[in-house]
Amino acid sequence: MVSAVKYKQKLPNKNSMKTKIEVEGMHCKSCEMLLKDSLEEIKGVTKAKVNRIKNEVEVEYDESQVTIAAIKLAIIKEGYDVK
Repeated sequence: MVSAVKYKQKLPNKNSMKTKIEVEGMHCKSCEMLLKDSLEEIKGVTKAKVNRIKNEVEVEYDESQVTIAAIKLAIIKEGYDVK
């Protein structure tokens, strides 16, 4: 099984991480905004950047509060495919 995570990077803050995840199914600017808002509502997610053209989401998060699996699940719950 191929992982949807393109990379995982430790940030300067104690538990902060940055991860890019491949996402399919976004078709317009509204999809980007919906997914960004949804991810930023998750406790532990500090920033989300969504790019429908590149089919990716970049998420900054506190790994002591949220896991990549929980982030992926939130993407799937919004109706998008994690590849």
